[in-house]
Amino acid sequence: MIELPEEPDYPPPPPVERPRGAGRTLVVIPAKDEEEPLPGVLAELRAALPDVDVVVVDDGSTDRTGEVARAGGAVVLRLPFNLGIGGALRAGFRYAVEQGYDRAVQFDADGQHDAAEISTLLAALGAGADMAIGNRFGDASHTYDVGRVRARAMGLLRFAVRQFSGQRFHDTSSGFRAFNRPVLEFFARTYPSEYMESVEALLLACAEGFRVAEVPVVMHQRTAGAPSNRNLRLLYHYLRLLLVMTVSATRRNRPEGAVV
Repeated sequence: MIELPEEPDYPPPPPVERPRGAGRTLVVIPAKDEEEPLPGVLAELRAALPDVDVVVVDDGSTDRTGEVARAGGAVVLRLPFNLGIGGALRAGFRYAVEQGYDRAVQFDADGQHDAAEISTLLAALGAGADMAIGNRFGDASHTYDVGRVRARAMGLLRFAVRQFSGQRFHDTSSGFRAFNRPVLEFFARTYPSEYMESVEALLLACAEGFRVAEVPVVMHQRTAGAPSNRNLRLLYHYLRLLLVMTVSATRRNRPEGAVV
């Protein structure tokens, strides 16, 4: 269970007269040591979606991430130590649920995601999806580049997700996603904490019966900082994930009452 900080980093619920409904959307940004790109990301969000609220989950940063996030107008949840992106997102989802938001968008702090494309994800929710994934390799974003090792590993994950979920997805590890209220409530309790959590979360959502849609979006290359994993470490995480997916699928398919 993740304990969120006390005030001033975790503000009280908004007044009851604040309107609720389909328009109440929160952008959740997990961030660790992202003080360089974050001001530009927040400025882009304000310009594209001035009425959308933003929370930055400062995941144990050692730089000024929290300070620049506040200066950019975001609410900041300061985690006392680094939990990883999964733990940071679960904290953000808990905040969204407790504050009464109806929808949330997962958004990167490093400048890869395009704020103008949030409307594309929200439109998918409006059309009936419970969860929308921004596909980096769709018609609108075919120039997004990944390395050879990563591309092959992503292909293997696409195949595995199709086998385990019975559904076809083109970008299983995209971190640009939107969620409606029931999915937020589900992930506030269950969102995976390990690296490559996005694929596990996709399988969890499918297994829970949520309708997951995939829509093509434009996505930029990282504007600052460095990727968190090199090839060998990334390969390790892909293999670990495949093992977790296999074990989870086996447990779900085991007849009730069977001996574990």
